[in-house]
Amino acid sequence: MDTTELYELLKLRSAVFVVEQNCVYQDCDDKDQSSFHLLVYDQDELIASARCLPPGISYEEYCSIGRVVSSKRHRKSGAGRYVMECAIAVCKAEFKGYDIKISAQSYLKNFYESLDFVYTGKEYMEDNIPHCEMIRKNS
Repeated sequence: MDTTELYELLKLRSAVFVVEQNCVYQDCDDKDQSSFHLLVYDQDELIASARCLPPGISYEEYCSIGRVVSSKRHRKSGAGRYVMECAIAVCKAEFKGYDIKISAQSYLKNFYESLDFVYTGKEYMEDNIPHCEMIRKNS
C-alpha cells in the first residue's frame, strides 16, 4: 500500500467510525502492519475496505476480519458485501485451518449471518457501541 492509499484508508475509517458514529477510539492499534488490506474503489474514490488478520493478532486460535467499512454515499450499493466476500476469500487462501472470528456491530448481525457467520451468543459494548461475537467456518 502506498502513502496515498494509506491516507485514503485512514480518512475513510475516520469519517465513518469517528465522525459519523461519534466514537472516539484509537484506530491505529498496531494490527494494520500484520494485516492484508482490501480496498474497493469506484473510479478514484475509496468506497469500502476491510482488513484480514492472521491468527494470533486479534484472536489466538482464529483469523479475523476487521475494520470493515463502506462510505456513507455507497451503502446499499453492494460494496460492503463485496469487500466481505473478498475478505473471506483471502482468509480461506491465507489462513487454511483457521475459522474466522469477528467482532460485529450488533445492528449488522443479519448482514454477517447472510455471509454464513454464526452468532455465538456473546454481546458486549465496545467503544459505547453494542457488538457481538460471530464465527464462520473457514472451509
